[in-house]
Amino acid sequence: MLQRIQTVYMLVVLLMSGILPFLFSVYSTASGAVFAHQEMMLLVLFLISALLAIMAIVLFKNRKLQFVLNRLNIIFNLTLLGVFVYRLLTLSGEAQVSEKGIGMFLPIISIVFLVMANKAIKKDEDLVKSVDRLR
Repeated sequence: MLQRIQTVYMLVVLLMSGILPFLFSVYSTASGAVFAHQEMMLLVLFLISALLAIMAIVLFKNRKLQFVLNRLNIIFNLTLLGVFVYRLLTLSGEAQVSEKGIGMFLPIISIVFLVMANKAIKKDEDLVKSVDRLR
């Protein structure tokens, strides 16, 4: 259902993982800006995160599976964040002048919205369980 708040949160995650990495640079070197679609591992991780967000949106009737998919998406975003931290530590040196782009913060924002979506899903699930108790 598109009127539930967790769907809005997952749409933001879809925007963060599916569209914005192609618009904002991940980092810049002396040779130019590097976008997510220029490196295969970053592209695959961003696309898996976007695909998991789409799957979670479509599976709105199965809240438990939606919750699990969001947790899996959090793990992929943490992996992506780990790749970015590794690149930060190995990229900066005296041979190359590097500048960090806004694309490095996209997984952090995605994780925040996924946690908020999971809280809303948990709240819905608790509401359904409390109504079932009354029957």
